[in-house]
Amino acid sequence: MKPDRDRDPAGRPRNARPRDGLGRPLGRADSPGASGLERIPDDLVISGADAAALADQLLRDGRPFHAHEVLEAAWKSGPAEERDLWQGLAQIAVGLTHARRGNARGAVALLRRGAERVRAYQDRDRSRDGGSSRGGGAGSWRSAGQPASPFGMDISSFLAASDDLAARVERDGLDGIPVADLSPGLLAGPDLARG
Repeated sequence: MKPDRDRDPAGRPRNARPRDGLGRPLGRADSPGASGLERIPDDLVISGADAAALADQLLRDGRPFHAHEVLEAAWKSGPAEERDLWQGLAQIAVGLTHARRGNARGAVALLRRGAERVRAYQDRDRSRDGGSSRGGGAGSWRSAGQPASPFGMDISSFLAASDDLAARVERDGLDGIPVADLSPGLLAGPDLARG
C-alpha cells in the first residue's frame, strides 16, 4: 500500500485532492493554490430524481466530470435494474469530459459506448414490460401511457445529442465544436431549454 495515496479507514483508495472544472487533479488540499471546486463525495447516496437534477445542472454548467461522479453515485446506490441507465449516462458524461479536455478519440468512444448502454437498458426495460410502459409504483419512473422519461430526463434528446456530437467529432475533430454543444441538458422541459 502506497503511504502517499489517500485512503479511507477501510484502506480503499480515495482521492481527496481538489479538482478543476474538468476533473483534473490539482495539488494536494494543503498545498498553495490548490483550492479547486467542491468535490462530489465518494460515498454519495442519491435518489434518481436528485441525481438527474444535479447531473443536469453540472452538465449545463460545463462540468461533465462532476456530473459523471453524480451519475456514478446513482448507479452504485440505486436499484440493480437501473444500473445500465446510470452507467451509460456516466459514460456519456466522461465522453463530454474527454471532448472538453481535447481528447477526440476518447470522446467519441465514450459517447458511443454510453449511448449503447442506455439503449440496451431501454430495450431490456421494454421487453420486461412486453413493449408497454411500466406501471407507476412508488419507485417507478414511468406512468402508464407516458413516454420513457426516467426521473424527468429527456433520454431521447440526450442520446441524439451524444450521437450527433460523436459523429461530428469523428468526422471533423474537436476544432469548431461550439462549447454549448459540449453542455447538453439532461432534463426534459421547455423551461430548461438552452437560450
